[in-house]
Amino acid sequence: MSQAKFTEKKYAITFIFVTSLFLFWAIAITMGDVLNKHFQNVLHISKSESGLVQLSIFGAYAVMGIPAGLFMKKYGYKKGVLLGLLLYALGAFLFVPAAENESFTYFRVALFILASGLATLETVAHPFVASLGDERTSDQRINFAQSFNGLGAIIGPLLGGFFILDSQGTEGLESVKTLYTIIGAVILFIGLAFWFVKVPELKDPHGSHSDNDVDAENQDIVVNAPLYKQRHFMWAVLAQFFNIGAQGGTWAYFINYGVEKTGLADKQVAYYFSLSMAMMMAGRFIGTFLMRYIAPNKLLAIYCVCNMILCVIISQSFGWISFGALVMLNFFLSVMYPTIFSLGLKKLGNKTEQASSFLVMAMFGGAVFPPIMGLVANTDIAYAYLLPIVCYLVILLFAVKYYRPKTLGTTVVLNKNAA
Repeated sequence: MSQAKFTEKKYAITFIFVTSLFLFWAIAITMGDVLNKHFQNVLHISKSESGLVQLSIFGAYAVMGIPAGLFMKKYGYKKGVLLGLLLYALGAFLFVPAAENESFTYFRVALFILASGLATLETVAHPFVASLGDERTSDQRINFAQSFNGLGAIIGPLLGGFFILDSQGTEGLESVKTLYTIIGAVILFIGLAFWFVKVPELKDPHGSHSDNDVDAENQDIVVNAPLYKQRHFMWAVLAQFFNIGAQGGTWAYFINYGVEKTGLADKQVAYYFSLSMAMMMAGRFIGTFLMRYIAPNKLLAIYCVCNMILCVIISQSFGWISFGALVMLNFFLSVMYPTIFSLGLKKLGNKTEQASSFLVMAMFGGAVFPPIMGLVANTDIAYAYLLPIVCYLVILLFAVKYYRPKTLGTTVVLNKNAA
């Protein structure tokens, strides 16, 4: 069997543009974690209340996942991207009235609309990238694109630390308003540019089978069977829920942990947060390379075990040693989201777009865990980092046992055909 190409020349411009989207939505998500601490300072809310920032962001993923998937299926990838960029820009511009009214509720509404755009972009971009080449290299393409998500995650905390965390009171909200106005304008420009990009005709590598076809390479799979019968997909949704739960909680209280356990100022810790995101970007580039030699599920399992060990170290409050472990946590978080996503989309035929919607909806885990971690953090921020271990155990189970494509009831179907 010939080695599959990473992508094809005709897809190059489209691939570059879609990959850039991963950068832009990462900026918005990590800016939310900076806002988490800033709202504590300026609007005088508790840690658990500030966790509602993540509820607003990731709650939008739960609401928007299926509508975005239906929109993409009817109107195509390009229009799906344009819708996502439009909602992203609209949410950013709504920060202006929220700042003028000094209202945490208004900010959460603006974040919800902005995050609806992010959810739409994520729903579209992952199957979009997967379709730009052979299915055998889809893991590599998605991890490569997610590497630029890591770059955006570096830029987000830097912008927040420089423009926001130094300012307090009314001045602090003015800086938020100015920054998000600029972000909204940039996103509108990106949308306009993509309007003129000619997307070549795509042949979805997942959708080339008939409804009742049994995969020739894997007799446990019935291509295009209902999603609830695709065991690997159902476990991927569960794993993604817990993965984003661990990620959302880790990021939401990173600055709180750094301030309380090292004595650094908010702005200084924000820069360490950016360094941690650099570790995530490095982890994705390295992970993409390692997947040439190590099966994606095995690499996912190794990274899960590493993060469980780091969480134990973080929880023990060893000063800079524990804070260093917190910085390193993102290196091993790096491959989890894209790898779970790509493994979950394997062998789903014409159900791929629908499956992408559910995998994006699973990001609601990022809305559930931060408020829970916030309740523990109100007592001791370090102990809150024991909770993600539960998440990594679920992901580990998926990586070791349930990642392999399997249609429930396949044996019965095959026996009937044999009869």
